[in-house]
Amino acid sequence: MTVTEPPLSRRRTIAEVWIVLGLSLGQSGVYALVNIVARLTAGTPLAEQTATLNASQSERPYLDLVYQLLSIGFALVPVALVLYLLSANGRSVTRSLGLDGSRPWRDLGWGFALAAAIGIPGLAFYALGRAVGITVEVQASALDAYWWTVPVLLLSAFQNGLLEEVIAVGYLYERTRELGWNRVKFVVASSLLRGSYHLYQGIGPFIGNVVMGVVFSWFYTSPRFRPGGRHRILPLVIAHTLLDVVAFVGYALVPAEWREALGIR
Repeated sequence: MTVTEPPLSRRRTIAEVWIVLGLSLGQSGVYALVNIVARLTAGTPLAEQTATLNASQSERPYLDLVYQLLSIGFALVPVALVLYLLSANGRSVTRSLGLDGSRPWRDLGWGFALAAAIGIPGLAFYALGRAVGITVEVQASALDAYWWTVPVLLLSAFQNGLLEEVIAVGYLYERTRELGWNRVKFVVASSLLRGSYHLYQGIGPFIGNVVMGVVFSWFYTSPRFRPGGRHRILPLVIAHTLLDVVAFVGYALVPAEWREALGIR
């Protein structure tokens, strides 16, 4: 016999959302806000500053590998937390969020489509941001070339996709819907949250990620893209992972003169 727990009170729902965000993307957003203020007041133009992704954490290769894996693993703990919280009523949370493998080919197809729709304009927007001086130079990976470098970058890309899409879209939608928010209010909140924790890369990436947030959250809530009436978060996870794989690994395949023109090292 399944015991169904009563729904959370409004006050407890709001408190839960703030706690979850404080442990995950909201915390990153606050740090990114402080970071962009520091950058803007540093006396050096944004275009001459650098943001490093996937930095090395030790000069010793295998210790660096351990640190990288620990960072990825602990970054996914908030995902486990929200899945646990959402499953409190006894339902299958992976099914309700669309994290199950019931529609693999459809999810994969939409994932690639979303990645293309965001990635190609995103690269052009990044170049524009660099040209007008509102985006810092992004170093996609500062890891040395070891046998484990590419696998770790792939895991990092997947971790980013799972963390951001499950919390900023899936979890936030479930809880804000319980608070009586309409679709537009959710899309705005989710998109601004997504943009906030990318502020450390400059104003351009903030705007670009807000646009990405609008597309992703609108897709997730659109009845047109809900087979069987169920939301599907997996296409967003796939799309986000693909975008980060290209950013973390694929950039190395781009000719050096192109990377230099785009401000990518």
